[in-house]
Amino acid sequence: MTMEVADRDEKWCKAQAQPKRDVETVAIVDNGVIVNAAGYQDQLKRQYGFWGIVGIALTVDNAWAALGSSISVSFLNGGPPGLIYGLLVALFWYSFVGLSLAELASSVPTAGGVYHWATIAGGPRWGRMLGFFTGWINFYGWMFDLASLVQITANILVQMYATYHQGTYLPETWHVYIAYVAVLWLSTVFIIFANRLVPYTQTLGMFFVIVGGIVTIVVIATLPKTHASNHFVWGSFDENNLTGWQGGVAFLLGVLNGAFTIGTPDAITHIAEELPNPRRDLPKAIGLQIGLGSLYAFIFAITLGYAITDISQLQGGINTYPLAGIYQQATQSAPATFGLLFILLLTSLCCCIGTVLTNSRTYWALARDNAVPFSPIFGRVNERLSCPIESTIFVCVFATGLGAIPLGSSSAFLALTGSFIVLTTVSYAIPFTANMLTGRKYFPAGPFHLGKLGTAINLTAVLLIILFDILFFFPYSLPTTVESMNYNSVILVGTIAISVIWWFVHATHHYPGPKVMRLYIHDSGTPSTDTEVLEKQHEA
Repeated sequence: MTMEVADRDEKWCKAQAQPKRDVETVAIVDNGVIVNAAGYQDQLKRQYGFWGIVGIALTVDNAWAALGSSISVSFLNGGPPGLIYGLLVALFWYSFVGLSLAELASSVPTAGGVYHWATIAGGPRWGRMLGFFTGWINFYGWMFDLASLVQITANILVQMYATYHQGTYLPETWHVYIAYVAVLWLSTVFIIFANRLVPYTQTLGMFFVIVGGIVTIVVIATLPKTHASNHFVWGSFDENNLTGWQGGVAFLLGVLNGAFTIGTPDAITHIAEELPNPRRDLPKAIGLQIGLGSLYAFIFAITLGYAITDISQLQGGINTYPLAGIYQQATQSAPATFGLLFILLLTSLCCCIGTVLTNSRTYWALARDNAVPFSPIFGRVNERLSCPIESTIFVCVFATGLGAIPLGSSSAFLALTGSFIVLTTVSYAIPFTANMLTGRKYFPAGPFHLGKLGTAINLTAVLLIILFDILFFFPYSLPTTVESMNYNSVILVGTIAISVIWWFVHATHHYPGPKVMRLYIHDSGTPSTDTEVLEKQHEA
């Protein structure tokens, strides 16, 4: 037996000797140092239990609120039928995505998420490059999601004010931006200085999502004096298709609303290094997020459809907030409308906090691997606050700039939501595809494993991603103007171009790749790194 193998066996035995409660968090013991699945010593407190991570999953997703708040996308694509059936199609699509992500999260639970998984799946030859681009694309996607969610919250605040000032208030886009900046920076300050309270906010957010959703659905279902017809809710697609596209294309373009509703399955994977049992809890939480979120959103969509009495008042454009109009039509009461909007505000504020948390951890994971500019700064963690402060502030500054886009574009909200879906799903497709091409051999089986169905599920997820991402590049309506143009393709190409430039300027010489390369890739051609860590085989 060579000394290398003997040393490897010794480290493996030390890892096995750890207490059972550490099995899910300890990858190896390297020179007496306990190393997690990412190849690092833990720096963040593992403060989220199962229900804590479920709370983050449901709160960041905020499905029924996201569906109602982004309803302007679907209302021009077939009205209530486009909204309801589009959500079902999105559920079908994201079920395959969720299963594929859950398997990887159960195998290698790290804050890098798809960034690390693409690195591993690409193997010794392509892993470093694939991981680098996947990480950046995923980060950009989540930045667009943060901007769209804070935009929704800002719209809610403005609509709450407008509810009691309908005769005198004249809305301006800069009003929304002021509210946007306030919500974003308050969320950031909370993440930095009250990080130990974040688990409670997400549990509270889960309560608002579940109980608030029930209250909202009951109120909207029971208060209207008259309800819309069954035809309007289930069969009025053609008369409410105002896009200029033929029915089939218009419907598929409207699936964007459903995708935005449930399209956050990787959010909690970036909190993996703050969980005591990530391998078992992450797959369950992903399943609950997609399943429960879709159920609430489906019931909410039907309830909204029957509550509408005049859809023409709600089809004012993509940057509008028609949900407040639906509440007004359903309740015929300013106090009731204000109360329903207040429930939305509570869920959305918790959602913003959870999304700032997700984004900061995503950028920090890139920074500690020297993948971003000024990595020594952004890779730091304040262990007293259990927060990567510099990365969190950077995320906030970046999002502040993105939030200004709606000031100059009438279709900016579509650009934010569409780019989030396109960028994140591209970042999912890369590790799924690489994993299939390398024979699914680099990932040790975790507690949740797809087994023989893995390749078929991964392939279906990738094909659906390709189909819908291409559709989401189409102009939103015909004829198309510069102002109403769909810029999703431009944003995707732009983010990739920026990443390519940074790859050649920095990464080719200064980016060694994440430590997971030595943890899980053992082919003979694996690049060497300064810090060598060893694989721990996980029990299936």
